[in-house]
Amino acid sequence: MTPPGSYQELTELLRGRLPKMASGQLRIAHLVLADPEGTAYRGISEAARIAEVHESSISRFASSLGLQGYPAIMELCRVWLAEQAQRARRTEDTGHESPGGVLSAALEQEQENLARTFGRLDRTAWLQAVSLLAEAKRVHVLGLRESAPVAELLARRLRARRIGDELIDELRGLADGDVLVAVSVRRYAADTVRAAEHARERGVPVVALTDNAASPLVESAEAALFAETVGVGGFHSLTAIAALAQALGQEVVLRRGEHDDEDDLPKTFDFYY
Repeated sequence: MTPPGSYQELTELLRGRLPKMASGQLRIAHLVLADPEGTAYRGISEAARIAEVHESSISRFASSLGLQGYPAIMELCRVWLAEQAQRARRTEDTGHESPGGVLSAALEQEQENLARTFGRLDRTAWLQAVSLLAEAKRVHVLGLRESAPVAELLARRLRARRIGDELIDELRGLADGDVLVAVSVRRYAADTVRAAEHARERGVPVVALTDNAASPLVESAEAALFAETVGVGGFHSLTAIAALAQALGQEVVLRRGEHDDEDDLPKTFDFYY
């Protein structure tokens, strides 16, 4: 077999194999998919400890991918990190004075999240997601707990049906021609994962907005889009995934040839000041 020549090719190969992997190999794959930064500089002994496998298992894992050992996986991750860093540097605005403290840390982190999210975006997955949503009879958007605001934002952009208040009853409304957008980041909402699985079983295409290729939503998705969610102080950040949701909604509106203008909303209801 032809070995993967980039981290992106590696993720695609692993995602295709995940359903058939044994438990130990699955833990190694999840480690590589969820933490490319750590994998880039984490030795085989440390990787084996985290994945709870023997070092020989990691070597066999690399060989099964057509690679010359675990260092080849590390190198793919390093090259990918270098590419992300280069993109991030191109987006930096050095013309403003740093505000300092937590504000500076948050600004730097969010700039990095946005740069990496849009820099690593899989164009094929993006076009597939846009096509699915633009051609759907109805779009349903699901995001629970901390992902709920992102789901609400996307639903408004798409004028779609936001589900989740009465999840079981509302899922019965899924029908042929519909598409479900599932939004969730670590720790993943179990009901969102189950809803995506239910949609897949019913033949309803799923578009996943999540944080990495090891997300349980990916297995049910026809198209998966990933956003960086690293925050300051140990908290998740939803900035990049919200930006990705807005871009997706706008792209779909343009594809449909619709006019996305909130001024069209009824003004007589006194919703706005």
